[in-house]
Amino acid sequence: MGEELLVVDDEPQMLIAINETLRRSGYSITTAGSGMEAIRRLKEKYYQLVITDMRMPEISGLDLLRKVKNLAPQTPVILLTAYGTIQNAVDAMRDGAYDYLLKPFSSDALEHIVRRALDSVPRKLEKVSHEIITQDPRFSRTLEQAGQAALSTATILIEAESGTGKELLARMIHMKSPRNAGPFVAVNCAALPENLLESELFGFEKGAFTGANVSKPGKFELASRGTLLLDEIGEMAPILQAKLLRVLQEKEIDRIGGKDPIDIDVRVIATTNRDLQALVKNEGFREDLYYRLNVVRLTIPPLRERSLDIPLLADLFCKRYAKSFGKQGIDISAEALEQLSRHDWPGNVRELENMIQRAVTLCAGSTIRPEDLHLSASHAIPAARPEQSKPAELGYSAGVTMREMERQLICRTLEDMQGNRTRAAKCLGISLRTLRNKLNEFGLQDRQNLPTLQLQSKEGNCAG
Repeated sequence: MGEELLVVDDEPQMLIAINETLRRSGYSITTAGSGMEAIRRLKEKYYQLVITDMRMPEISGLDLLRKVKNLAPQTPVILLTAYGTIQNAVDAMRDGAYDYLLKPFSSDALEHIVRRALDSVPRKLEKVSHEIITQDPRFSRTLEQAGQAALSTATILIEAESGTGKELLARMIHMKSPRNAGPFVAVNCAALPENLLESELFGFEKGAFTGANVSKPGKFELASRGTLLLDEIGEMAPILQAKLLRVLQEKEIDRIGGKDPIDIDVRVIATTNRDLQALVKNEGFREDLYYRLNVVRLTIPPLRERSLDIPLLADLFCKRYAKSFGKQGIDISAEALEQLSRHDWPGNVRELENMIQRAVTLCAGSTIRPEDLHLSASHAIPAARPEQSKPAELGYSAGVTMREMERQLICRTLEDMQGNRTRAAKCLGISLRTLRNKLNEFGLQDRQNLPTLQLQSKEGNCAG
């Protein structure tokens, strides 16, 4: 089974909605219709997370929060609150609540905050460490650099495609930093319009605008003595870029409608799936802010360039979701792994995880087969096309066998691709598994065993 969660609300329809949403995500849910019932359940069993409404008869969400912290100090608590009680929720966060969710909320928002809360507790540090698994030399170097940067206070910029694990890397940095006892707060800059993002980041004072019935601290304040993740920073509006630059320079923020600046002590990590340097050149992103963010720059290679990681990650996700869905002993067939290795992974690790989760859910037996993956042929790594990519053309003398021509072609292509097997396989129009088999057949498993070819080759290259 998945993590066990306790959901508390005196509104039956809300309990049903939350229960259905989280069960679909693989969690084991226990519900309670009152604070008293919740306390009884907490005494009977340990829960990895508690979600509770703020306003309930007899025992409020704040009272329940204090009880949870007495019974299980490491258990994160998420508060559900209406707009009028936001200030109480913020106060509760300072008393130990993980975060609050403003009603009404979407299923995606609920699932996201639950996942973040579960990943935030200290017992998850080991899980975070082994979830970022790799055999790729480039990504391994990135992880080493991230570990070194974590010990500093420098601002970090993580550049990578969507779905590669930018937030996971940011959390790892936070957990390895001296700030790991403080909060980790994430803000998606692409998910909110400009005016809402400003109030979310910097907060506002009561009466600052219509509907501001209470003062609200922003994410910079809530992340005090911790880490603030600015996700998809490339989507931030220019006017907010200017305000963010001032915050990074002055170490203080101005609430909307506020009179005096507020000092902050926050480590900022920014992520982007866009080329910020290109945006700077096109005047879509402030150059001064780019350099302020780009103190330490980390990149995550896309999954299509980390072919050795695909079996590792597939096995990890297979075991995780088999356990969540009560399907022990599920594995992946060699044919299915072959298909996974040939996929281009436009959605990267997130796409792979979703695909394995679906396959575990739908497979009839104990083995995931190709038909369980439902892979789209449109995203398979294509065979090389002459007008776009072709291996070097080699000049052969008469009498050379087909086997020798094949061996020489593989060697030359690997040389052109600097030993990158994924790109070489793509260039040759074969699967990565086929390339590996050929290398074994010719005794060329190690790059240093590749012979230096003395053949005349026409000028040509295969762009990977």
